[in-house]
Amino acid sequence: MSRLLLDTSAYSAAFRGATAAKEAIQSADEIFLNPIVIGELLAGFMGGSHRQKNEKELREFLAAPSVGVLKIDEETSGRYALILNSLRGEGTPIPTNDIWIAASAMQHGLEVLTADAHFSKVTQIVVRSLKPIQ
Repeated sequence: MSRLLLDTSAYSAAFRGATAAKEAIQSADEIFLNPIVIGELLAGFMGGSHRQKNEKELREFLAAPSVGVLKIDEETSGRYALILNSLRGEGTPIPTNDIWIAASAMQHGLEVLTADAHFSKVTQIVVRSLKPIQ
C-alpha cells in the first residue's frame, strides 16, 4: 500500500504537469497534506496571477476520497523536536516548515514525495525524490 505525504514542491510539480509527480500521486493508495503544506500553497497562490484557479484546484484535490489532511498535534511537536535536534547534531539544518512536514510523515508512517533534496538529510523518514522543476 502506497501512502504519500506531499510536500509543497511535489504538489506544485504535479499541477505543473511533471510526469513523475503526477504518476506517483495517481498510483498512491492514500495521499496526505498537512497544514504547513496547505499554508505554503495558499501563500504562493496569493502572490500569483492565477489565485482563484489554483485555490479551486486545491479544494477539489483535497475533496478527493483518497486525499486527507493531517493534524499537527503534541505528538507531531515531539517528533519535530527530535528531528530538529538530530539535524542540529549533524550540522545539517533544513527549512523549519520542512521539519514540520517530516515530523508529520514520521508520526503517520508516510513516505514524503518531494523535489527538495534536503529531505534526504532527515534520517527518520522515507523520501521519494522527484527531479526539481526548472
